[in-house]
Amino acid sequence: MANLLVEIGNTALKAAWSDGMTLGKTFRYQGEKVIKFILSLLDREKPDVMVVSSVYAISEYDENRLRGSCQNLMILDGRYVEILGAHGIPRYLTYDRAASVMACRYLFKGRGCTVMDFGNTLTIDFIDADGTYSGGNVSLGCLTRFKALNRYSKALPTVNLPEEILPCGNSVRTSIESGVISGIMFEIEGYQNAHPENMTVFTGGDAIYFAKRMKNSIFVICNLVLMGLALIADEYVNKADK
Repeated sequence: MANLLVEIGNTALKAAWSDGMTLGKTFRYQGEKVIKFILSLLDREKPDVMVVSSVYAISEYDENRLRGSCQNLMILDGRYVEILGAHGIPRYLTYDRAASVMACRYLFKGRGCTVMDFGNTLTIDFIDADGTYSGGNVSLGCLTRFKALNRYSKALPTVNLPEEILPCGNSVRTSIESGVISGIMFEIEGYQNAHPENMTVFTGGDAIYFAKRMKNSIFVICNLVLMGLALIADEYVNKADK
């Protein structure tokens, strides 16, 4: 595997080695020593290209540490937005969303897509059949909704993802479970009804949870962001070879 792909999110890091568009083993890390973990992946092999997408700016010191451990480093954070413009993606998008858009263009060429990423936030992005990014929305993710109810309504308990939900709650806990999960399902159905011509693609930590509750056909691609980063890395390699 020639390239290393790293996605630093709000709560966790995901990484994978790749050869072209083929992903190897995926690694996941939750902790504060993010750079140390990335460097540990490089103990035995230095990648041709390392692509790091981050929700926060990586310090110059850490960037230099990473640069010294690979042949070519691409940092994708708020400071480096040139790639977005080159791919016709608005510069306000975070790189995880942008990478998902790039991956869907590659996987479903010629088809419109509605991409839903289920994490701390619920993001919805729309891609036209010709590959044009036509916009997107951001909402609260499932666990964020549960936490917000507890935080801002002190009489309500903290609830985690339930295995089963009732159509209507018959207690405080089941009312919260049903309200939050049903609300998100209604959102999903609303977006599908608004864009019936699009394929629906789920990704993110809670993607499988909601996919199990869908009646309509959808695609679940858990490593969609990493696939988008693989495209960026592969494009870099191809340009360097010319």
